[in-house]
Amino acid sequence: MTENVVSDVRNVAIVGPYLSGKTTLLESLLFVTGAISRKGNVKEGTTVGDSSAEARDRQMSVEISAASTEYKNVRFTFVDCPGSIEFIQETYNALKGTGAAVVVCEPEVSRVLTLAPLFKFLDDWEIPHIVFVNKMDRAKDSFMDVLHALKAVSTRPLVPHQYPILKGSDPVGFIDLVTEQAYHYHGGSDPDPVPIPEELKQQEHEARQEMLEELANFDDRLLEELLEEIEPSQDEIVADLKMELGADLIVPVFMGVADSDYGVRPLLDALIREAPEPTTTADRRGIPLHSGEPLAQVIKTYYTPQGGKMSLVRVWKGEITDNMSLNGVRIGGMYRMKGQQTETIQKAVEGDIVALSRMEGIQTGDTLTTGEGKLKSELPKAEQLPPVFALAIAPERRSDEVKISAALTKLLEEDPALAWEQNPDTHEIILWGQGEIHIKVTLDRLRRKYNLPMITQVPHVPYKETIRKAAPRVHGRYKHQSGGHGQFGDVYLEIKPMPRGEGYHFNDKIVGGVVPKQYIPGVEMGVREFLNQGPLGFPVVDIAVTLTDGSYHSVDSSEQSFKQAARLAMQEGLAQCEPTLLEPIASVEICAPTDFTSNMMQLISGRRGQILGYEPLENWKSWDKVLAYLPQAEMQDLIVELRSLTMGVGFFRWKYDHLQEVPDKLTDRLLAAAANGNGNSK
Repeated sequence: MTENVVSDVRNVAIVGPYLSGKTTLLESLLFVTGAISRKGNVKEGTTVGDSSAEARDRQMSVEISAASTEYKNVRFTFVDCPGSIEFIQETYNALKGTGAAVVVCEPEVSRVLTLAPLFKFLDDWEIPHIVFVNKMDRAKDSFMDVLHALKAVSTRPLVPHQYPILKGSDPVGFIDLVTEQAYHYHGGSDPDPVPIPEELKQQEHEARQEMLEELANFDDRLLEELLEEIEPSQDEIVADLKMELGADLIVPVFMGVADSDYGVRPLLDALIREAPEPTTTADRRGIPLHSGEPLAQVIKTYYTPQGGKMSLVRVWKGEITDNMSLNGVRIGGMYRMKGQQTETIQKAVEGDIVALSRMEGIQTGDTLTTGEGKLKSELPKAEQLPPVFALAIAPERRSDEVKISAALTKLLEEDPALAWEQNPDTHEIILWGQGEIHIKVTLDRLRRKYNLPMITQVPHVPYKETIRKAAPRVHGRYKHQSGGHGQFGDVYLEIKPMPRGEGYHFNDKIVGGVVPKQYIPGVEMGVREFLNQGPLGFPVVDIAVTLTDGSYHSVDSSEQSFKQAARLAMQEGLAQCEPTLLEPIASVEICAPTDFTSNMMQLISGRRGQILGYEPLENWKSWDKVLAYLPQAEMQDLIVELRSLTMGVGFFRWKYDHLQEVPDKLTDRLLAAAANGNGNSK
C-alpha cells in the first residue's frame, strides 16, 4: 500500500506484564497487515521487536520498539513496550505519546494483579485502552473469571466485546457481542462467520447485556432503549464504543492467540473503528490543532551504531518536514521505524510517530516546535521514577576512567530511569536504576556500545562516627628540631559531643595571645583533617572542638606546627570520648496491595526497620502505604525482595533522613570487616 491512499493515522502502544506475549502480538499485527512476509520468534531472536542484543540475550523487551504498517487505508504505528516492571519508565514515556493502548494479558486470574500499576497510569493520564486476553489456547481460567478479576484492578468499567467459542479447552472462535455474529478462527485470513452455537446463546445474551448496560451508564438514550426493551442498532452501539473509549470511560475486552494470529484482525478492525483519531487525542490534551506552529514531543532517544542519535517523536500538531529546524536544531533525517529497520520519509503529519536523526541537545520528553524562542508551555512528561537499586562500578581498565562520564551521559539520554553519581563519602561511581536486571542491561550496553567493561560491587555504606562523652582538656604538643628553625606548636582542646545532626563546630577561647591569632586557622585545619577519618576509620560528625589554651615559640612556631599539634591532641582526645559508629537511616514509603500489607511489615522488621504506621495509599484502590525508618545498609536488595513478596507490583520511595548509632554487636562486625578490607558487610 502506498502513502497516498492513507486516509487516517493511529498510534497504539502495546503494553502488559512480562511474558504476556506483547512482542508476539506485534509480530502478528505486522504479518497480518503485510508489513512482514514471515513471522519471527522471540526464542530465536528474530522478531521485529526485541531487536537489540540485550533483549535477545534475555528474550524480553528492555526498551520500546516502534513499527509502522498500513491496513485498510489506515497507517498504524505500534510501539511495543517492555513488560518487566524494571523498564516501566520506557512504557510510561511511550504511553504519553500514543493515542491508545492495547493491554495484553494472560487468561490467568492469579496474574491479573500485575496489571494494577499499568491500569493506574493509563487511567491517571486518561489514555484510552483495550484489553487483549492472549494465549487463550493455554487458558488456566475461564474468560469470564479473568474478566471479573480484571474489573477488580481497573478503575474504569471493563466491557466484553467478544465471547469465546471453545472446543473442549481449545479456542476455535468467538461471538462478536456488537453484531451477535459468531466466527471461527481461520489461520491466514479473516475469521469465518458461523451460526451462534445453541449451547452458548444464553451466555452470549448475558455478556451482551452486560456490555450494553455499561455503555448505557454514559448514554441516556441507550439507557431508555434498554428500559423499554428496544434493541439498539449496531451503528449506535459502535458510536457509543467509539465515544466512550475515546474519552477513557470504558475498557473494551478482546481475546485471541497472537501466536496463531487468532483474534488479531478483529482487534485491528476495532482499533480503526473505535480507537480515537489523533485530533481527538490532541483535543483531550488541550492542544489547539488549527493555530500556531507544528508541535511534537520526544518519547524515546536511541544511540545507534549506524545512524548515531535518533529521537522518536510523536507529532501532535501540523506537519514536520525533512531539514526543518525544531527548537533551533536542524533535522538530520526523518524515518518510519520497523524495529531497527528505517524507511526515509519527507514529512510527518498529526498523529505520526517517526524518528528524527542527529537532534543534538534534544532529550526524551522535550517539546519540539519550529519557534526559535522559548515555548509558552511544555507538553507534560511522565513522572521520573525514583531509583531503587544501585551498584558501584569501576572500569576494568584504568585507562578507561576518562571515558565513563561521556558514556553514562549517553546512556541516561536513552534511558531516563537511570542515574549516576560520584559519591563524595565513599568516592565510588554509583549507578542507580530500577532493579538488578535494569542495571545488568545497562552494564551490557556499556560493554557492547562503548567498549567499557565494568567491575561491580555493592556500594559501600557511608558510615560516620561520633563521640558519646566529652574530653574537657586534651593536650597536643608538636616539637621538631632539624637544624636551623624548628617546629613548635602547643595546644589544649576541649572536645564534646553535639546533638545529632548538628555537624561540626570549632571555637577558640584564647586570651592573652597564648596562641597568636595567625596560628588559630592552623589549629582548626588540623582538627578538620583529623575528623576526616576518626579512630574507627570513618568521618566524625556532631562534635564541638574548642581551643582553650596553648603556647608558642617566637621563632619556631608556625601555622603548620599548630596544625600538627591539633592533630596530636585530637588523636589522644577522641580515644577518650567513647567513639561510636553511625549509620544513615532512610525514611521509606513502601506501597503494595492491601493483601500484602503484613508481608511489607515483616520485610521491614526483618531488616532492622522501625515501622511508623500504615495507611491507605491515596487514589489507589485496595493498596496500602507503610511508613518506616530503614537503615541504608539494609536497602540494597530491598526492591528485589519486595517484588518477590508482592507479585512484582510493590514499590517504594525513600530519602535520607538522619544518622543513628549502630547496635554494638553489629559495630564489632562492621569494624572487623573494614579492617579486613570489606566495607560492605552488614
